[in-house]
Amino acid sequence: MDKNIFKIRVHDAIVGLLYLSSVGLALYTGNLYFLWIAVAVGGLQIISPITKFCPVYFVLNKLMPDTDPIQDGN
Repeated sequence: MDKNIFKIRVHDAIVGLLYLSSVGLALYTGNLYFLWIAVAVGGLQIISPITKFCPVYFVLNKLMPDTDPIQDGN
């Protein structure tokens, strides 16, 4: 598998886990403030194409230096 495709899939998995954990924690605890995690992740995904910066890709670019940088602010 291409290393860049793997990086994209890891990004999608991390973001998906953040969404699911946010909703799961809100349902499990009854505390709706956990939904703010999902709102924050969604907001970052909306502004990411404009700013060309994604915190998850920032970390993945550092952890996977042998791949092409994605959403690195350039």
